[in-house]
Amino acid sequence: MDTVNLRVSVPFCSFRKPYAREYLESERFPPPATVYGFLLSFIGEEDRYKYVGTRMALAVEKRPTVSIALRTAWRVKNKKAQPGTGNNKRPDYQEVLSGLVFGVWVGEGPLADRLIAAARNPELINRFGGLSVGESKDLVDQISFRPHWESNGSWLVPSEDGEHPLPVWVDHVGSKGTRWVQFALKEAALADPAPDDERWITIGPP
Repeated sequence: MDTVNLRVSVPFCSFRKPYAREYLESERFPPPATVYGFLLSFIGEEDRYKYVGTRMALAVEKRPTVSIALRTAWRVKNKKAQPGTGNNKRPDYQEVLSGLVFGVWVGEGPLADRLIAAARNPELINRFGGLSVGESKDLVDQISFRPHWESNGSWLVPSEDGEHPLPVWVDHVGSKGTRWVQFALKEAALADPAPDDERWITIGPP
């Protein structure tokens, strides 16, 4: 089978940087580990180890608009006070992205085959809940299979000198098993990368 390409639009989302606290800063693009999880959710696959070794490439077609939302976060500072009152609450500022449109290319292999099968026979997909990129609030608006791209995009390129550390695999129990990769951004045409292109990202644990 050939490379599978999807165009994904997400009206509102955020990809929190790992050490952000009172000011919840967001990445401007979804991390590879997040996109891999989205693909598994799309086809209804619960075993994230099933497609370890999958190669994918990511590009943002439309840069999102960044807004700042003010939230009230609950905490426990005073055990005698009611939850969410007095010192047991504090303001949180969170960056929210709107209008994100990105492309994901999935290299030849079992996951690409299953995505093709899902596109041809969507009634065979057995999944539950809303389809999101990341948290449940980051709902997907539209997915297009093998779209016709007419513009350039900002590609994530693995690079030791890159300025963007992003997770390619996440350890949900601790941080020891999380795999980080440095990425640079490169403007280029939105088209299928060659098999030996530097933009391919291999999904899997350290």
